Order: sequence, then structure tokens, then C-alpha cells
Amino acid sequence: MDVENPALQKWLEAFAAEHGAMAGTVHLQRGEDLELAAALNIPPPVVAAVRHVPRGKGMAGLAQVRKEPVQTCNLQTDDTGRIKPGAKAVDARAAVALPVLDQAGQVRAVVGIAFMEEGELPPERERALMAAAARLPLGEP
Repeated sequence: MDVENPALQKWLEAFAAEHGAMAGTVHLQRGEDLELAAALNIPPPVVAAVRHVPRGKGMAGLAQVRKEPVQTCNLQTDDTGRIKPGAKAVDARAAVALPVLDQAGQVRAVVGIAFMEEGELPPERERALMAAAARLPLGEP
């Protein structure tokens, strides 16, 4: 993708490497919806499909609405309806969408990362990822 935000792109690359993820995205809250600001190892058709995420749609949109992580054990075989069809083009298995909240508990962004291994992330790893995602460098709204 054309890097929309070089600082967020650099942060995403470091975040993924630090946590053993092979792909990821950063979506920023824009009005009611989410807009893609950075992507790592996401195929161009998927980038196009997730450039704009309507509130409540897909894993990122659900994390936005719920204000809590949303995960799947396997992007390839998930049949819950939470995974957008294009996401299966990402060569990954386990994935999690992590909402980034401000001081008032409002969603500022959603960080998505995907792993090669399959399976549910244990609660302690999910909490650690949430804490790490909270360090996303957003500046002031």
C-alpha cells in the first residue's frame, strides 16, 4: 500500500516483529467508521477492501463497537461471519483486532495483527497485546 502515515507504518512493523505477527493493520477512527492508515503484508485486494471499514463490520469494526479484542483461531476457516471474505487472502491463521482507547474510553484506532500459527490467543497474551497496542503513537485528535 502507499504508506498513508509513515510513523504508524514504522510502528506497525515494529509491533508485528515484537509480537511474532506476520501481518497487520492500523485503522484510525474517522467519524463513525474506521480508515486504514498502515498495513503490513496485506495483499492489495484486501487493502482495497479494508481501506474504509463501516462501524461494526469485520473484526476491526466489531472491536471498535465492543471496545474489546475480537479474535479468530484461523482466518482461512472462520465461518462466524466476523471475517470479511477478502481477509482469507491474507496468508495467516490466528488474528486479533485490538481497540486503542483514549483516556475517556473512546476508540481512537484499531490495531489488527495476524499470526502463522492457528489457535485462540490465551487471555494473558491478549491483555499484553492490548497494552502494547495502547502505545500506538496517535498524537492529539
